[in-house]
Amino acid sequence: MSDPASAAHPIPAVHPTSAAHPVPRERPGPAPAVSVILPTFDRLHYLQPAVSSVLAQTYSDWELLIADDGSHEETKAYLRGLTDSRIRLLWLQHTGRPAIVRNTALRHARGEWVAFLDSDDLWHSSKLQRQIDSLAAHSECEWSLTGCAVIDGGNAGHGRLRVARGWVLDRLISEEATIATPSVLVARRVLQELGGFDEQLISCEDYELWLRLAARSEADLVDEPLTLVRRHAEHSADELTCLKDLARMLERVERSGIASQTPTMLQWRRAKCAASLARAYAQGGQRRQALATLSGSLRYSWRHKAWRDGAVSTVARVLLPAAAVRLIRGDRDCARALAGRSTK
Repeated sequence: MSDPASAAHPIPAVHPTSAAHPVPRERPGPAPAVSVILPTFDRLHYLQPAVSSVLAQTYSDWELLIADDGSHEETKAYLRGLTDSRIRLLWLQHTGRPAIVRNTALRHARGEWVAFLDSDDLWHSSKLQRQIDSLAAHSECEWSLTGCAVIDGGNAGHGRLRVARGWVLDRLISEEATIATPSVLVARRVLQELGGFDEQLISCEDYELWLRLAARSEADLVDEPLTLVRRHAEHSADELTCLKDLARMLERVERSGIASQTPTMLQWRRAKCAASLARAYAQGGQRRQALATLSGSLRYSWRHKAWRDGAVSTVARVLLPAAAVRLIRGDRDCARALAGRSTK
């Protein structure tokens, strides 16, 4: 799907001196309106259609910055074979940290707007055009979102994500709305002022940035499924890592004061996360960490039923023999079944 007129022009490449600071080879000519940032690490079977969905955009004033996080040779060969002159390659040493990879590409972005696409997701061909047009009509917004459909590894549909427009911070904290990173189009100036993604986080780095952005500006929304978010078994971050980063990130959000208008909601979210983290520790046999998580979160969590229920379950798993835990669960399931029958 590459542009035949650009086939004779090799893609400008960037070769790293370190994982986070590749040496740029700048493209000549005027800056594009949109810089598309696509981090990748192998998964070639998903990467190819992702790139094709950018090349298929009806809006053509873009550059595509593909930041390769140390992929194997098959993926590198595919990237070197791309011929559209709007594509720029950034070769990084492997970090396994999306925040570092995206920030590296962001430093080389030249567009007024920045869009993000993960290597396993897809865009509808009109996605960028619809967002650019909508932002032109809503100048009070510094960023735009789209509706998102969920697909699996075989492209089968699995519903849509809940999205929102306007001041969305409280809905993001309460989980009433979700922001999929590939749906975002944001002013590059704003990303620079916010400092980009938090490179200390292995996961949740995008959610953390969207919270900061949501505290700053209203979000425009094109409420159509122009972004396809893929759910599959090849996602790299494990549950424990995600929960630890989420807990750390939510604590930082509380300290920053950006959610000072919704303190109760933020404490509920922190309590829910702490209960899940303690459970994950217990399931992994890390008993001390499970109990320490419950103890450390008691101060702000004890009022919330979800935390109390999770704490009882986790303490039982940690302190009681496995046979006793199974017996308690069996009795509880039996009681629920009997209660269900009595209501019929």
